[in-house]
Amino acid sequence: MSVRYALIGLLAQQPRNGYELRSAFEALVGGGENWDVKPAQVYTTLDRLEKAGFVKKQRAGKGERSGKGTYAITEAGRASLREWFGQGVDSKHVQDEFFVKLASSMASGEADPASVIQTQRVHLLRQLHDATAIRDSFDPHAEMAQILLLDKAMMHLEADLRWLDITEQRLDEVKKQPQRKPEFRPRGRPRKRSIV
Repeated sequence: MSVRYALIGLLAQQPRNGYELRSAFEALVGGGENWDVKPAQVYTTLDRLEKAGFVKKQRAGKGERSGKGTYAITEAGRASLREWFGQGVDSKHVQDEFFVKLASSMASGEADPASVIQTQRVHLLRQLHDATAIRDSFDPHAEMAQILLLDKAMMHLEADLRWLDITEQRLDEVKKQPQRKPEFRPRGRPRKRSIV
């Protein structure tokens, strides 16, 4: 969803072709290493936006390859963009891949949960180190937006590291608790009730 509205926002700035949009998006997020968007995703998104009436494809000008016109935002696109700006963004913290890995290690008995935690801790520390190096390479006088993005990423990494510490302290307590049992529902259609 973010890419969709970021592209609309970039078109609100000025009409662009797909290549220019991809480059502008990467500049917006501080580079492809922060958020890599593939050319196919840009063009697929533009097709959907055009079908929704949020952007309009303009004819290719002289010197442009056939079929590679620019896109411009429509009034419906501006209205949708303003609506998006007025809404909050849901965090996906509950759907966490590492939590599923840790819970699976406890349920299956195929891995030591403490080792799984330690492996994740090393991985997060490496990510934190890399993010710090990248953030420190930006010029605060010209690239503050990218610094803010990496600050946010680093704060999330630090929070994940603190959560690992808490989880490690509570691991024995979690192991003692019974696992939740899945709820089984009968398959197929419900039985017809006879009317007496």
